[in-house]
Amino acid sequence: MTEKVKYTWASLGSLFYLKTAVLAVLFVLLFWNNIEDMVRVWMKDPSWSHGFLIPLFSLYLINQRKEELLSKKASPSFIGVLTLAAILTVYIFNIVQIRYAYGEPVLMIAALGAVVLAVCGWRMIYHLWLPVAFLIFAVPIPTRLYRELTMPMRMIASQVTTAFLNAIPEIDATVRGVIIEVTYKGVPLETALNVADACSGMRLMMAFLALGVAMAYIHSRPIWQKATLIASIIPIAILCNIIRVTITAFIYIYIGQQYAKGIYHNMLGMMMLPIALFFYWLVDWFMNNLFEQEGEEQKQKEDDSPKVVRRKR
Repeated sequence: MTEKVKYTWASLGSLFYLKTAVLAVLFVLLFWNNIEDMVRVWMKDPSWSHGFLIPLFSLYLINQRKEELLSKKASPSFIGVLTLAAILTVYIFNIVQIRYAYGEPVLMIAALGAVVLAVCGWRMIYHLWLPVAFLIFAVPIPTRLYRELTMPMRMIASQVTTAFLNAIPEIDATVRGVIIEVTYKGVPLETALNVADACSGMRLMMAFLALGVAMAYIHSRPIWQKATLIASIIPIAILCNIIRVTITAFIYIYIGQQYAKGIYHNMLGMMMLPIALFFYWLVDWFMNNLFEQEGEEQKQKEDDSPKVVRRKR
């Protein structure tokens, strides 16, 4: 009986890590401006503070495929070299001519994928493409596009929250776009409730989408189930944002305006992540139990069905 080989990262040897370190230094030097800009946004904008965790998640995803990666031999690909050359050409052309800022970090990630393909080959890129592509969740979306994406979510939260407020007899609420004007016990509140960009739920959606993709990648299940879990993230994020805005509105009316903004508002936003994870777990639990039960019923029918025994003539 052959003993199963246990693969460890230490088995790669010091030469491998030396080559990796050289490539990493060259990569960082080449794209230093883009890396510095992204880190600056992560530090200043709370909507993208999760960017610090994305590279760590990518390393974790790679570690999850350790057995498959270390059991294969790296076979450098010339196509990867050509792809890298093409990406760098587009990158330089973008800097000189097009000057589309969002394209630079995206091309940087594409260049990283080309480096992996060039060094490791097609066999390993099968297990490494998602950890590399996963880094796109750390790239801040352009401000204009971000606002266009958040506006529908803000309006949905405003309209649903207004409906909840109007269900309370002593509250009369009117929504105009993303502004909710509230009259409490016949007295209009001086300051209207504004569902701002921070209340759009986009921050939660981006962080939760990254986490959902990672969880779907780790779990062993059919592709369509993984796709369903990832697709469920959007309605879950919208639902959690509606809950957040509604709670904020009630705090704003019954407790005080000062408790509906600032640090209290941020703490309420952080509380939405475990709630979102709970809803995600419910979807995952439902799919596991539903299809496991169907599979068991089918197997039971097959076991109970009469078997026809044919005699040999």
